[in-house]
Amino acid sequence: MASFRVFTSSFFKLKLDSYVKRGVSVQKAKRLFIAALFSSIIFVINFLVPPPISYLLIVVQAVILALANLFLGKAGATYVGLIGGFLSALSRPAFGPFTFLFTFLFGLMVDGFSLAFKVSSTKEGVNQNRVILAMTFSTAIIGFLSYYTTAVYVPIVDLNPMMLGLVIFVATGSGISAGYAAAYLWNKYLKSISV
Repeated sequence: MASFRVFTSSFFKLKLDSYVKRGVSVQKAKRLFIAALFSSIIFVINFLVPPPISYLLIVVQAVILALANLFLGKAGATYVGLIGGFLSALSRPAFGPFTFLFTFLFGLMVDGFSLAFKVSSTKEGVNQNRVILAMTFSTAIIGFLSYYTTAVYVPIVDLNPMMLGLVIFVATGSGISAGYAAAYLWNKYLKSISV
């Protein structure tokens, strides 16, 4: 009888251990699915929309990267930017290195500014002002860098102070909108989803 208890006890412990291990792998699979989904959205935007208009849609990419940071944690936006940038670079061979670099840097900046402004996703929600600040700084900087690079290092467009001001203005507005939208979506609909 004692040996039967030891057997059943060890059997149930073994089953419990396998379920715990399985739960961790399911959690990793969910995180990978979210990263793949967000990266695919970035790729589709960059693939289907031609370059001048796709840069105006930076607000969509910014919302995706902000949500990636909230869902996946500290390096979530960097990871999504890396994969999305790689896929987007394949769709635009002429601008591939720049597309990859700017998408990856955008994700890195979203994570960096989210860390700097202490953006943290909780079950109670996220601080909307912190998300807006993080997204505003990251989109303004990436807008400036992309315009300056395409005007100075790869002279595709002319370097014009008025155009540079417009790019920074639009990027800043996109960052504010993206931060507001991401915080609203998180607080209203997404905070209860466990990943």
